[in-house]
This record gives sequence, structure tokens and C-alpha cells, in this order.
Amino acid sequence: MSRRVVRQSKFRHVFGQAVKADQMYEDIRVSKVTWDSSFCTVNPKFLAIIVESGGGGAFMVLPLTKTGRVDKNHPLVTGHTAPVLDIDWCPHNDNVIASASEDTTVMVWQIPDHVPTRNLTEPVVTLEGHSKRVGIISWHPTARNVLLSAGADNLLILWNVGTGEMLLTLSDVHSDLIYNVGWNRTGSLLVTTCKDKHVRVIDPRKQQVVVERFAPHEGMRPMRAIFTREGHIFTTGFTRMSQRELGLWDPKNFEEPIALQEMDTSNGVLLPFYDPDSSIVYLCGKGDSSIRYFEITAEAPYVHYLNTYSSKEPQRGMGFMPKRGLDVSKCEIARFFKLHERKCEPIVMTVPRKSDLFQDDLYPDTPGPEPALEAEEWLAGKDAEPILISLRESYVPVKNRELKVTRKNILDNKPPVGPRRSHSACDAALSRPSLEEVLEEIRALRQTVQAQEKRIADLENKLCKFTNGTA
Repeated sequence: MSRRVVRQSKFRHVFGQAVKADQMYEDIRVSKVTWDSSFCTVNPKFLAIIVESGGGGAFMVLPLTKTGRVDKNHPLVTGHTAPVLDIDWCPHNDNVIASASEDTTVMVWQIPDHVPTRNLTEPVVTLEGHSKRVGIISWHPTARNVLLSAGADNLLILWNVGTGEMLLTLSDVHSDLIYNVGWNRTGSLLVTTCKDKHVRVIDPRKQQVVVERFAPHEGMRPMRAIFTREGHIFTTGFTRMSQRELGLWDPKNFEEPIALQEMDTSNGVLLPFYDPDSSIVYLCGKGDSSIRYFEITAEAPYVHYLNTYSSKEPQRGMGFMPKRGLDVSKCEIARFFKLHERKCEPIVMTVPRKSDLFQDDLYPDTPGPEPALEAEEWLAGKDAEPILISLRESYVPVKNRELKVTRKNILDNKPPVGPRRSHSACDAALSRPSLEEVLEEIRALRQTVQAQEKRIADLENKLCKFTNGTA
């Protein structure tokens, strides 16, 4: 008799645990809008949550360190005139966030490092191009300032946030409501799911569908699709009998699935969160009280069930921390921010290890905050892999970099002088200063301080003369 061999994987014992009560975020009125977005987005600095608000739409931004009970008068971001449907942090600037709303607009906001004293009402830029509600936004993974939005008008629009301009409009691709949009690793392709039951792989710069598949899941309820690191497509949906189902597909052979698994019977749409460094996909169902996770490999059955994190209360939404915001000293490989009706609960996923040393196998180099391309380079056809950083020294968030929007003057078409590639004012604002610039600024400040100290000394001498009666 042959013995059954247990599959080797360092992620077979991923352990999920909720944080203690004092590390949660309490007294938050989470939005009750019936839209299948995650309602929450997080980065190494901030947590943002779409909240209930009277007379318009709003979301709340909290510093990650500000745990506990949230003041009922905590400032909100309140520029929209109708409910906010989706929010997304910029991957290249931890202080910039985009929001999409039922009022047909997309707004981009600069969040200060300190907690503001009043509501933020003025976005850095408002992007207007949709005729119906905007339910999906997603930043480009490698190009600076490129933002995608999808609306109920069946339009996909790509924007250059640095200039406030529309780069591309994909108007004839979708015949019905778009459920979700996902970029591939380099941002050269998009995958979308739609109410017409098609999954499409799109080249946005050529504005054409590369390949599509009708009804990868036969049920009528919404599907989700994301790219894996290898370029495969992972989908979640429903069978004809309303059972939830997951699938893995090769877009080069879209007819037959690599893997197709039925899961359970539930109405909640499964939101997939994918970690390309570990090839683990986490499935969080709206209204579920659990997170299931699977490892995607090159061996049959290709999508391997790992475990389920279960809790008592259902989730209203979920945020997923980028890899550079995790605590590598505790072997943390994922962190979720689970929305309840009145609070947000962080859930930490760890791989227990006995050693306190940095675990190289758990933390390969991961995409950092620097963009690999400018918006103009990407639009011209250039692609680039993300710029990777090591987590060995742990990650320290960069200082606040201001986002500026420069409107192009269409009357000013002077050619650039010299061979040097031009940069917009926004690019300069978002780029790191050089060492020489920092030293020069320090020298200038020191000279100013010395001049002020000399002036104070002169005034003190005059004051002494007045008090002694010698003036």
C-alpha cells in the first residue's frame, strides 16, 4: 500500500487572531449602502472607512495608532454630495486617497499626517467624466498618478491625477454594470467582471478586449476576478444552484478551468484579497463571519485549501494591509481590518516560528512606495515591474509628500528645451528631494536663525540701555 504524502507548504499553519479590545477602533457608524465594495482601505499610516453621513457622502480617516473609542466629533472627509461607494489609497503616496461616489464624481484627497480639527471638504482634484454613479476605483500598480474609475454608465475611465486629465475612455467594452476591475502585476492588462456574465481581459491602451469568457460561473449573482502573479485569473462566483464557487483560469486557454471548486451555500459575494509574495488568496464574504484562505501553486489541484479563520460576528466590509505595513518581527504575513456595524477589528495572520530572526522565506522583496513609471511613459506603451523593497530592516513610512495638481495650458505648446525628459510640477512635488537640496535648505535655515539671534541680541542691548537710563 502506498502511503499518502502530506503536501509540503510553509503556509499550512497560518494562524489568524483578532487583536485585543483596546487595539480595535470603536464607535464608528459604518456605511449601510448596499454596494459590494470593501468599504475600507488601509496603508502603513492610515485606516479609511466609509461611514454613514446625513446630506451627502463621507469617509473617516484614522491614524493606525489611534485605537480605542473614536470621538463622535472626529473630522470626516465630506466633499461628495451623495453616498461614497469606494475608496482606495494611492500605492505610491501614503497621504493620498481617492473616493468614488453616487454623485458621479471621483475625488482625490491629501490627508495630513496630523489629525485635522475640522472636516476636510476641499479635494486636491475632482475628476468629472461619468454620467452615473461611480462604484469602483483602482490605482495603477506601477505608474505614478494613474487612476482607474468604473461607473454605472458602463464606462471605464483612466485619469492622470497629476494633471486632472482624462487619459483614456473605454466606452464600448461592457454592455452592462461592471462588478469589479483588477490590474495585473505590471499594469499592462485589466480583468473585469460584468453583469452580462462575461469575464474580460482588456488592454486599456489599445482599448480592446484581449480575451473573454462567458459564464465561468453559471449563477446570476455577482462575480469577482483578479490576476495572480503568474498571469492566471482567479474568480469567485455562484453555481446555478446558488452555491459559492471559486475558479482558476489561464487566459491563453479560457475555455477549460485550471481548477474549479464548489464551497458552500450563501448569498454573500466573496471578495478575494491576493498576496502575490506568498500566492495566498483570502476570501472574505460579505455577511460571513469567516475568512477562508487558499494557496495557489503549480501542482494539482492548483488551489489548495489552507484553513478558515472564524469569529462570531458577520463582516460588513474588509480592509487588507499592504505587505510593507506588516510587523515582520512577529512573522505576520497578512492583516485584515474587519468592519462590524459599529467598530473595526484588526485580524492578524501569522506563521508561527520559533526563531526570532528575520524569516527570508516568508518575506521576499515586495513592491515599495516608489512608482516605476511616469503616467506619460505608461500611456506611450512602456511597462515595468514594481520597484521592490526589502522588509529585513522593517518598514518605516516615508514623510508626507504633498500632491499638487497642475492644469495644462492648451495654448502653451512650446517644445521642451534640451534632451532632458520633462517633469510636471506634480512629479516634482511627489519626488524625494536630493541630499544636496536637503543640505542647502538646512544651511539656509541656519543662516536665518543666526540673523534672528543677532537681531534679538541687539534689541536686548537697547532694552538694557533704556532700563539703565543711558539711552
